[in-house]
Amino acid sequence: MVSPLTDRRSVAPGQPLAAPPTLLPADVRSAVTEIAAAPGAWCPALSPEGNRVAYVTDRSGLPRLEVAALAGTEVPAVLSAPTEEVVSVAWSPDGDWLAYLVSPGGSICAELHVVRPDGTGHRVLAGEDPRATVFAGGWTGPGHYACSIAPGDGPDADVVLVDAATGGHRTLARGGFLSVTSVSADERFLLARRGPRGYRHIVLIDVDSGEQRPVLAADAPGGLASEDGRFGPDGRSVFVRASLPGEPFTDRAGLVKIPLTGDGVPGEGRVVLYRPDADLDGYALRTDGTVLAVWTADGVSQLQVHSLSDGALVRSIPLPEPVLPGWSLAVDGETMVAELTGPRTPRGLWRVQLTGSGAPVALPSAPPRPDPARLVAPVRYDYVAPDGLPLSGWLYTPPGVRGPNRTVVSFHGGPEGQERPDWSPVAQSLVAAGLTVFAPNVRGSGGFGRAFLNSDDGPARAASFEDVRTTVAALVTAGIAEPGRIGAHGWSYGGYLTLVALTRWPDLFAAGVTGAGMSDLRTFFAGTEPWMAGASVTEYGDPVVDRDMLAAISPMTALERLTSPVLFVHGDRDTNVPVAESVQAHQELQALGAPSDLLLLPGEGHTVVGRDHLVELSERVATWFDRWL
Repeated sequence: MVSPLTDRRSVAPGQPLAAPPTLLPADVRSAVTEIAAAPGAWCPALSPEGNRVAYVTDRSGLPRLEVAALAGTEVPAVLSAPTEEVVSVAWSPDGDWLAYLVSPGGSICAELHVVRPDGTGHRVLAGEDPRATVFAGGWTGPGHYACSIAPGDGPDADVVLVDAATGGHRTLARGGFLSVTSVSADERFLLARRGPRGYRHIVLIDVDSGEQRPVLAADAPGGLASEDGRFGPDGRSVFVRASLPGEPFTDRAGLVKIPLTGDGVPGEGRVVLYRPDADLDGYALRTDGTVLAVWTADGVSQLQVHSLSDGALVRSIPLPEPVLPGWSLAVDGETMVAELTGPRTPRGLWRVQLTGSGAPVALPSAPPRPDPARLVAPVRYDYVAPDGLPLSGWLYTPPGVRGPNRTVVSFHGGPEGQERPDWSPVAQSLVAAGLTVFAPNVRGSGGFGRAFLNSDDGPARAASFEDVRTTVAALVTAGIAEPGRIGAHGWSYGGYLTLVALTRWPDLFAAGVTGAGMSDLRTFFAGTEPWMAGASVTEYGDPVVDRDMLAAISPMTALERLTSPVLFVHGDRDTNVPVAESVQAHQELQALGAPSDLLLLPGEGHTVVGRDHLVELSERVATWFDRWL
């Protein structure tokens, strides 16, 4: 149902926007609550025997660690403490331990915990210093977990081997921001990702000498950017997921194999997997000489098995939902537990057979889903920028709407993120309030090749903002958006882009909501975590050398131009984009007499995870746009 137009009271200059009364009709409020409160399950980790699975779920209202049987009606066991906000989990190869990351009080500065599968033996292994951040790695053998730890006093992160039983630490590598991806069976060598955003690449490190060698030369295919390095089963080769050269939109991520000498010297790489129409998002080497590949084509996941020798396609495995963000492969390589999601389906766990013809089956421990009748499936909408660059996004249209409608343009974060047809409670809540939603992938987004991804870096960022105006013009011309009744919304970088648009083109949007976005890139660099600042120079610019440029593209320097009502939303524990970014912009707008409001969510970090806060967030955003559009 399209909700009626509601109170659009004018605000006198200098008067703050007090939180309005609930303006949404009762049936819309009920729908928004059901949508925003829908629980999910993610980050599966199979036991070595393959009969149990550990995972993260927010069915209790906060992300917790659970363990359940793959089959049967066994009640899942909750292994994390009630106050622990769990981020991810990994099961040790001997089955004795579960390693999991915890976000203390919503902070991005994660801790490493371990616990036995029966719930005993819990201890914190790393990250107890509130300045330190633990980044997930993986088990290297019985009782040994390799991870990266940023102490918080600079931009670097060291690779550390942790003993689950004793809590002992052994530093394996240091020198730069090193995110460990694999450790050799004899622990002589390790693979780590290093480098700034857009130029991260895999290096091979000799543990004894500390020497670091790129596994691919900079001028080799995939040499500029690579991720997800793994040692081959024989220990004499390395595999990496790398950005491969090509024409625009075909310069995609594929799989490269690099031979190693006995002394750990990389040889010339060979491209094993490449598709000009898709990015390789993940892979797993199987014992039968094949590789399991997760591709993303036009925003949709495809699960395929390829021959490792020549890359030939062996089989494709149909999936019941369009997006596969995570998975865990059984030891025998025959089955996997997949984390799947779609526009009508929160993240959930499915058992997928990789051989035979059995269809994927939802795990019995899966949380309940919201009523699909309340939800809509988006359609892809394509348009073209004035310079000829193809752009696209996902269009959510309320049932029964024909012709121009009140519309919210919702920008994703990153900016390297990608809008995909996955679960979006805010988008579905806005649709439930009768609003059309368009989620574009403007230049700088992932999923369209390396050139597209880097097309907004540094000095090119100001020009990239024009995609916002292009998007609005395309929606109006197509008869989708009603002129004068268009809003802007975004989170993280999307929140920044929203505020940029509201200040650069005051008449473009009638209202905005900016969540956890930067208002001033200069104060962002000064206040964010040191490792985040160090990694972001290639994306935005150097905070010293490029200070004037950063000021010119910071909304804080142009707030006097803003005329549309804007709601700032931020978790008060956010140190990724510090909460001060929203507070300072709101305070300045209040001083200028501009219409703005501020919603701070206590105990939340950069990502809002608490159920009550997700409901509050969705209701406030839907109410805001229903009021002002």
